[in-house]
Amino acid sequence: MQKVIFHIDVNSAFLSWEAVYRLYHLRGTLDLRDIPSAVGGDVSKRHGIILAKSIPAKKYKIQTGEPVTDAIRKCPDLVIVPPNYNLYQKSSQAFVDIIKEYSPTVEQYSIDEVFVDMTETINLFGNPKDVADNIRERVRKELGFTINIGISSNKVLAKMASDFKKPNYTHTLWLDEIKDKMWILPVSDLFFVGRATTNKLTNLGIKTIGELAQTDLKTLKAHFGKHGEVIWSFANGIDFSAVEPVPPPNKGYGNSTTISFDVIDAQTAKLVLLSLSETVSARLRADDVKIKVVSVGIRDYNLSYYSHQKKLDAATNITREIYESACRVFDEAWNKIPIRHLGIHTSQVVSEEPRQLCLFDEVDYEKLGKLDKTIDDIRKRFGVDSIIRASFAVPNRIDHMSGGISREKRTVDYDKQNVL
Repeated sequence: MQKVIFHIDVNSAFLSWEAVYRLYHLRGTLDLRDIPSAVGGDVSKRHGIILAKSIPAKKYKIQTGEPVTDAIRKCPDLVIVPPNYNLYQKSSQAFVDIIKEYSPTVEQYSIDEVFVDMTETINLFGNPKDVADNIRERVRKELGFTINIGISSNKVLAKMASDFKKPNYTHTLWLDEIKDKMWILPVSDLFFVGRATTNKLTNLGIKTIGELAQTDLKTLKAHFGKHGEVIWSFANGIDFSAVEPVPPPNKGYGNSTTISFDVIDAQTAKLVLLSLSETVSARLRADDVKIKVVSVGIRDYNLSYYSHQKKLDAATNITREIYESACRVFDEAWNKIPIRHLGIHTSQVVSEEPRQLCLFDEVDYEKLGKLDKTIDDIRKRFGVDSIIRASFAVPNRIDHMSGGISREKRTVDYDKQNVL
């Protein structure tokens, strides 16, 4: 039985979800998708980058990830709306719920795209293209936004197909179609080929996916190592990876935050590290895992980045232990240049590793673990602000639980927005 894999991607997801909410829930009349518009961060809090853009905005060469100020210079009339991740998560879940009616084997690749293995269920609904068209129409009618669907026999070709003409299209890319549909594309369009790889391939005289597919594999491995074999396989339509409905265990946990002001003293930096330790350790406890390595990443006001790490004596998910380790790493790493961005990253994740007791321990780790669990339970029941450490109780500019999706990006006060 030939495999049938769908890759489904929401068109301009964040902007589409925002547009639909404003049209159908706030009774707005202006569709953000029809004008040069973008979802962007708050410049005053140094989160000022473009997160999503409308198709009309592409005409001005506005890029996802570029500073909002640069985007406005390109298009002075660009409409910028703030991000609302709570809305995006709800929209994503509604989208995935529809997809799961067609197959139980759904892998959520990101908040706005999924892979679906339709092999076992496709005959229940019809031929693949008709089924994909039906899904597109259902999402458009029931949820108000559009999607692209790519169809093939493996994940990489399905993803390539979904990136063909947008928005609101179904495309196929079967093995016998790759020469006509994929090999003619620039090599930069191939999945897993980034800017640096594109430049190296161009220097080798390889400009299209077809030229890459027909290049001697030994030559590619000599220049790119294992990655050369991967991109050669993808160019030839070879991919054996399965659709994974259950995500693999995390190999590491981390959170970082861009601070709204330059941090010039260690005391303030360590307060940021404490807030990051709170969120990282809570995620570890939620997944019932521990870590053995703590790393601190620092980006200074010149945008230079560096990091340092420390291996712990025992695996842990205790907030205090992670914080104290992060502080020691920070003291060893910081070069005293003002800090713009801080992050805590952890690795060597273990599901269960008993702590070796020591007669000379001055810390009751069991007691600390129970305290953390109690705090987690209180915050889960009454909200993250229901219990705050005393060091954050006095007015300051640092959130007591930083990292991940910042508080101001989780919701929007639409009463203060000019919804047209």
